[in-house]
Amino acid sequence: MRLGVLDVGSNTVHLLVVDAHPGARPLPAHSHKAELRLAQLLDEDGAIGPDGVDRLVAVVREALQAAEDKGVEDLLPFATSAVREATNADDVLARVREETGVELRVLSGAEEARLTFLAVRRWFGWSAGKLLVLDIGGGSLEIAYGIDEEPDTAVSLPLGAGRLTAARLPGDPPHADDVRALRRHVRTEIARTVGDFSRFGAPDHVVATSKTFRQLARIAGAARSAEGLYVQRELKRVSVEAWVPRLAAMTGAERAELPGVSEGRAGQLLAGALVAEAAMDLLHVESLEICPWALREGVILRRLDHMGQG
Repeated sequence: MRLGVLDVGSNTVHLLVVDAHPGARPLPAHSHKAELRLAQLLDEDGAIGPDGVDRLVAVVREALQAAEDKGVEDLLPFATSAVREATNADDVLARVREETGVELRVLSGAEEARLTFLAVRRWFGWSAGKLLVLDIGGGSLEIAYGIDEEPDTAVSLPLGAGRLTAARLPGDPPHADDVRALRRHVRTEIARTVGDFSRFGAPDHVVATSKTFRQLARIAGAARSAEGLYVQRELKRVSVEAWVPRLAAMTGAERAELPGVSEGRAGQLLAGALVAEAAMDLLHVESLEICPWALREGVILRRLDHMGQG
């Protein structure tokens, strides 16, 4: 069957269409993206403003049309931290439902972490042993650890690259004092969770997902996306540490000139790098591998599992 997953994220609204059936690897058939950056459209009260809601409704409507054009049989729509934490989330969800017919399921941070972990486990298989999975989104950071398909522990922290950039890095390039203050904030938040993971012992394999980690790996010398999903891509902590001061000295336009960095994400790459550096340091990660599957694939795999049980 042809499944569609509609991901209303903090940076983008992404429709991924796959051909899938239980027990088989989902095959991508179509991708439709719109950059909305909801995490940066929150007002002082933490609400998504009228313009942001109008744009969200329009983008969901476009994605719905694209799903219909591609013959999607079953659409799985969900929203993550930007909608989850908006003070007017109920109103936003009601408006989307009334104007498009789409019932967005709001995932909790823990659900995000668990579903991403499932996707990574399926990608690498049982031979990967104990997995530590890191995922930096636009609104939140998810960390999960485990040996099975369900993680033993998972946390979600409000340390997304888009959120932090909008709230704490106003300059372009940012002021050195703001960068230092953000670095302290990020490390304090992550340090509170380290004990949740260290008690399980060292992981056998550390994996990262998300655009932020892919871009950091690319500027550190990893293979281009055009070289395919199955090329191994790694990111070393020393590379991230070397790039942080360089990114801090650049404007957003200068970062957009780097290999693999899109104009829309260039402004928030520094915040993402500070989160990546802190997480790798505090969790004692020297090197990690980039996984091409993440939350969207996890949602699809969970749906296929339920179909197979039925």
